[in-house]
Amino acid sequence: MMVPDRRRAVLTGLGAVSCLGAGAEAHWAGLLAGGAAPREVDLPYMHMRARRMYLTPPSAIPADPGTHAGIPLGPAPRMAVAAAREALADAGIGRGDTVRIPVVMGVEMGNASVQEEQRGAGGTPPWTPLAVTAAVVAEAVGSRAGTAGLGNACAAGGYALGVALDVIRAGEADVVLVGGAEGITRVGMAGFDRIRVTDPYGCRPFARDRAGTVFADGAAFAVLESAAHAASRGTRPYAELGAAAWSCDAYHHPTAPEPEAVQLVRAMRNALADAGVRPEQVGCVLPHATGTPVNDAVESRALRRVFGDSSGRPPVFALKALIGHTSGAAGMFACLTAALIAFRARIPANAPLDQDPECDVWLPQDGPVPLNRPAVLVNSCATGGINASFVLSRVGDPA
Repeated sequence: MMVPDRRRAVLTGLGAVSCLGAGAEAHWAGLLAGGAAPREVDLPYMHMRARRMYLTPPSAIPADPGTHAGIPLGPAPRMAVAAAREALADAGIGRGDTVRIPVVMGVEMGNASVQEEQRGAGGTPPWTPLAVTAAVVAEAVGSRAGTAGLGNACAAGGYALGVALDVIRAGEADVVLVGGAEGITRVGMAGFDRIRVTDPYGCRPFARDRAGTVFADGAAFAVLESAAHAASRGTRPYAELGAAAWSCDAYHHPTAPEPEAVQLVRAMRNALADAGVRPEQVGCVLPHATGTPVNDAVESRALRRVFGDSSGRPPVFALKALIGHTSGAAGMFACLTAALIAFRARIPANAPLDQDPECDVWLPQDGPVPLNRPAVLVNSCATGGINASFVLSRVGDPA
């Protein structure tokens, strides 16, 4: 059942900075061109087997803002500011209209790169909680309506979008600036390398020879506003955000998902039900799909339970094979991509792979395919059994 108009929410502006360059259009063009390739990270103290990341080009990372309240800022907050400003401009919202727009962000490591640099140099690293990145963005765009910084590991960006949807539905704000950002940190890379979930060569979701994930830096932002408010401004949305649903595996293993994917299935089904969308109306799925052997197999199992094994199941687009795993920003990058897929009615091709028979999902690889049904389902998960699912739907005719 569709929610009343006042509670409907649409995405009206997008912004991105990633290994594909600066800008949402660069992101889309890069996906159509086959994505990026990981490169070796050149940092001191990188004593680990997996030293490669999908790195944002230095030319795409702005130099400003350099500090916030006297705290030096690393690339992640600066990329966040650039992506946030782009999203607002894309939505047609000027600086004078941002005072009452809250900022909600998902971040995992945040400004930790600066802490690492100063500690390595023998200095005293600044205390920079996760919420600082959201505060930096709010100050840069002129928001005075409050901020929230979520740290739900690799699902943080997705959870931020869910919180933004709740704010719109509750009538607390007509417009929310929502995003995720992540930078390069040795501690982050070393932690995942230590538990052997990283691949030294590339991110290969659903591939027979997948060996783990490969991380990336970047920032993705969107302007989420009530459908009524967007209509009053005469703004054409990219997509409607119909639902966000969360669940937790409550499973005993700290890094592996629950084998039967009961709670991930629950999140997907709850999201579809809340959006009033039937499984057969879903034209594309953006899975979490990190490239780790266990996670991809479990998520494939979950998708088959939701959509069945028939020829009518939707195509799956494994985004991380093209841009890597942006950690705390990953859910936001997936939803931004889903909005562009809905808007363009076109699904980019997956990276070429030798597909694992255990991962029995439809992965078109021969070129872009049309979005033949109106809805796109997105999954965003994290260690600790965190699951989030989102439903985005096309609004009007394709662009």
